[in-house]
Amino acid sequence: MNLKSLIRDIPDFPKPGILFRDITTLLRDPEGLRYTVDLFVQKIKDAGLTAEYIVGIESRGFIVGAPLAYQLGIGFIPVRKRGKLPAAVHSIEYALEYGTDCLEVHQDALHAGSRVLIIDDLLATGGTASATAKLVQKIGCKLEGFGFIIELHDLQGRKHLPDVPILTLVEY
Repeated sequence: MNLKSLIRDIPDFPKPGILFRDITTLLRDPEGLRYTVDLFVQKIKDAGLTAEYIVGIESRGFIVGAPLAYQLGIGFIPVRKRGKLPAAVHSIEYALEYGTDCLEVHQDALHAGSRVLIIDDLLATGGTASATAKLVQKIGCKLEGFGFIIELHDLQGRKHLPDVPILTLVEY
């Protein structure tokens, strides 16, 4: 199956000069969604990754991360923006192009030694994925790797991530 054919390009979103890769067209396609999850499962197994948890980055990382965790028979942990989780949290602030942002995970979601695989829809500059990695490593987790539906090579986000396996399904 050609996943690229199911991903819609939207020029000038969210601002002029940006070409947005929209996965909602992939998600609405039942065969495309099933293929995406199944392909991730196969790539994870082929890489020999033994995660106990999928850590999904808000919000599109939830969409693929939860069914992926289900298929692998492991837990799913959401990482959210500040103020979205109801219980006590671990948090990390990280730099954006203009300003900072914050990611949080429940304190009781992970423990030192947990083996995690971070999942999101897109690897662009690597800022959010890198911050998520730092957050789980701050807790004492073992980062098994990353999985992204899309990787934008020109933005070189991979070079900002730890030296662990990085699985991608579609590259631009």
